Amino acid sequence: MNKLKVIISGGGTGGHIFPAIAIANALKALEPDTEILFVGAEGKMEMEKIPAAGYKIVGLPVRGFQRRFTLQNINFFFRLYSSLRKAKKIIKDFNPNVVVGVGGFASGPTLQIACKLKIPTLIQEQNSYPGVTNKILSPHVNKICVAYQNMEKYFPAEKIVITGNPVRQDIFINPSKLKEDGFLFFELKGNQKTVLSLGGSLGARTINESIYNSLELFVENKIQLIWQTGKEFYPVALEKIRALNYPYIKVYDFIQRMDYAYAISDVVISRAGAITISELTLTAKPAILVPSPNVAEDHQTKNAMALVQNDAAMLVSDADCREKLVVETLKLLQDEFRLNVYRSNISRMAIKKSDEMIANEIIKLARS
Repeated sequence: MNKLKVIISGGGTGGHIFPAIAIANALKALEPDTEILFVGAEGKMEMEKIPAAGYKIVGLPVRGFQRRFTLQNINFFFRLYSSLRKAKKIIKDFNPNVVVGVGGFASGPTLQIACKLKIPTLIQEQNSYPGVTNKILSPHVNKICVAYQNMEKYFPAEKIVITGNPVRQDIFINPSKLKEDGFLFFELKGNQKTVLSLGGSLGARTINESIYNSLELFVENKIQLIWQTGKEFYPVALEKIRALNYPYIKVYDFIQRMDYAYAISDVVISRAGAITISELTLTAKPAILVPSPNVAEDHQTKNAMALVQNDAAMLVSDADCREKLVVETLKLLQDEFRLNVYRSNISRMAIKKSDEMIANEIIKLARS
């Protein structure tokens, strides 16, 4: 057949963008001549991150629908109409063999048009509780790649393929070498317990404030901390750790070497985004999850519960975070039995080579 042409649509957060890039890279590895076009939302993170990864992207004016009454919702319908028209032109001009949706604002209009034009379509659903757009589109698409069991509650069973979530491959290749290099990179000690605190690419205020208010406990207990704050909280955090004068707390607005950070951490504190959870399963890291209360359908709590019910992680609610998070972290660090249980159980939930599995489903669709 002629060279494969694929549109990948979606974005908005790193949790949608980085899996999309992983899928594109896997397609290129399997079929080097594949031509890939990304469709994102104008002004969102993908418009910067996708070109940085070496791919072409075009933007739609689409925005999300606010759940409370707001004048922005009037504008939403104009933007949606404009996005549908633009998506139709993009698809007709590019003439793809397959259109893939990874979630986010842009995936809805793009997949809707592709379905109407009878172009093969695939959804990659990252969460254990799917978004509204994917549920609406599921009867019309050809394949649905999911990361969790029991998704037939939401999608037609015959379309579901369990693939896991694509994550960066560097985080679990040669862990012993990563660990050795990681301690050198972060200038931390190999014989002290290390906590990694993540709030997602944009930071998480509740987690940050909980850590900030208890930094003295890390010092008193000689615990090392790698702390990703996001840009907004970074100056505040930096000022306090300088005042503490304890060299084993490292603060970053964004951690570039997550492979090293995972490798040397004993416990990870994190939101419960789907991609982070997939990374935790692949790195077999004990985790304390603080689901964000500000996401659609409370899907982060559902993601976290998929681990908690398998005795593979601990959940601290956002409401309890300031009071309990650091106390529970220190307790867990001292409980070697529970750490081993979490490591063992979370590793059983890992699905490797997800990006390659999804790429193969895309190629199969194109050839059928």
